[in-house]
Amino acid sequence: MGKDRLKVVGLGGSLAQHSTSLAALRVALQGAAEAGATTELLDIKKLSLPMYDPANTKPPESVVNLREAIHQANGLIWSSPMYNGTISGSFKNALDWLILLGDRNPPYLTDKVVGLISTAGGVQGLQAVNTMEFVVRALRGWAVPLVMPIAQAWKAFNEKGVPQQSELVNNCTL
Repeated sequence: MGKDRLKVVGLGGSLAQHSTSLAALRVALQGAAEAGATTELLDIKKLSLPMYDPANTKPPESVVNLREAIHQANGLIWSSPMYNGTISGSFKNALDWLILLGDRNPPYLTDKVVGLISTAGGVQGLQAVNTMEFVVRALRGWAVPLVMPIAQAWKAFNEKGVPQQSELVNNCTL
């Protein structure tokens, strides 16, 4: 692995047994790997992050690992399910922990490019993408203009997370 290879870190998924947002994130990371990047997947469920507490001065190892992976990344891909018109609580909690990047040089997500994916059970998913975009800007990053809201995601992936539409794979690996 050469120094000139980009590292792309994917953060996402949900607490659901069959997470369509995690399946979509895997497809996108596979596309990044096929383009020559090294990739790392941060699965919200496996991270098992505690609730963000600003008074916590000694975050657990799961939070430290999240912080380090995000800091070391050249680029990011975020993927959240849309619940009640926004990102999931577990995904928002992970984003809240990114405040710990404030003391880094450069701080937060300064100049990192972030791709955004949302999955929704209904006919839209853009509200979750909009929420993620606001967070990217607040943390000084750059949201990729082409976003990927996946409506009726329950049709898009089977229970094993395999995409059921070639168009979906093509769109998520651009």
